[in-house]
Amino acid sequence: MPTKAKQQSSQLIRGFEPYQETKGEEYMSERMRAHFTSILNKWKVELMEEVDRTVHHMQDEAANFPDPADRASQEEEFSLELRARDRERKLIKKIDETLQLIEDNDYGWCDSCGVEIGIRRLEARPTATLCIDCKTLAEIKEKQLGS
Repeated sequence: MPTKAKQQSSQLIRGFEPYQETKGEEYMSERMRAHFTSILNKWKVELMEEVDRTVHHMQDEAANFPDPADRASQEEEFSLELRARDRERKLIKKIDETLQLIEDNDYGWCDSCGVEIGIRRLEARPTATLCIDCKTLAEIKEKQLGS
């Protein structure tokens, strides 16, 4: 029997089992698309729960401190939380776009060159739209133009 640590290490960040391909299975089969739909929906729910927690936290913790330093600390904390939630809001939008790609059977292929992105890369970054080669090239170009 596998130990609990080994079982946990075989699961990736969002608590799903890595996809096990069957022999001769076609890339982005119905079963594969269902796997990624499940991952994306779980991720979206987690992000939305975090948004709810932030709203409740800000409502519960909002206080009008008489000390300007305390007020400034609280405002800075809220500002950081809101910035994080804004990034998550953008990620939720990207997740929705990715779910639409799955529904349209356009998910899993590189937007740049058209090759398969790959199951493991998609499990690591389910919203990926570029294969690892095109993403690496894009990052190199970005670095050169940014310098």
